Amino acid sequence: MPAPLVLSDSDSPFTLVSAGEVHGAVPDDWVVRPVQETAGLRIGFQASPEPEPWPEDVGAAVGMSATWVDASRVGVPSDYYYLAANGPLLSRLTTSRHCHDRSDEVYLDRRPTFDLSRRSPGHFMASGEGICREGAARTHYAYFVAAPGFGPVHRLGIPSSGLYVVVAVVPQERGAGDLVRRLIDRTSFGDTPVRDFVAIGRERLA
Repeated sequence: MPAPLVLSDSDSPFTLVSAGEVHGAVPDDWVVRPVQETAGLRIGFQASPEPEPWPEDVGAAVGMSATWVDASRVGVPSDYYYLAANGPLLSRLTTSRHCHDRSDEVYLDRRPTFDLSRRSPGHFMASGEGICREGAARTHYAYFVAAPGFGPVHRLGIPSSGLYVVVAVVPQERGAGDLVRRLIDRTSFGDTPVRDFVAIGRERLA
């Protein structure tokens, strides 16, 4: 069953969203749906201004998703979450010919050994922001992704999580950058907002 979805009004033009241990805010006129794939592989919520489910594989489509993967149920080594976070997971944005990163920041990047005979887990955490141009559509996107295999980031958020992903896409217009950053920053996993994950990552870079 999908995580219970709870919507709450706020004093701002945003609706507060809780889907199990995922919390965030979306524009008031967006439609919110719970996300939980087969066997609980991905848990959270997605939202968009359209009545149909958000097509997350289309970079120019306006919407948002905030999800995590329950590593205790999936049963694969944490190394594979590193591969997902550092590669194909966001390729529709980061490698699409229609989309171009304007900024990106990698806070953690320790590649695992992939050697099962000795434990050497990796971790990865990054965020980015850019523009998609497809036909007449112009959108502004931002994302946050983390595969917290070990260390201080692993101790934040949801203890059983192997992967966190937040993506927000809005029309490219005045204030679009501020809006996508606000949507990302107001997302939290457990009791930890994305900005706290980022703060820990930046401490490690310093």
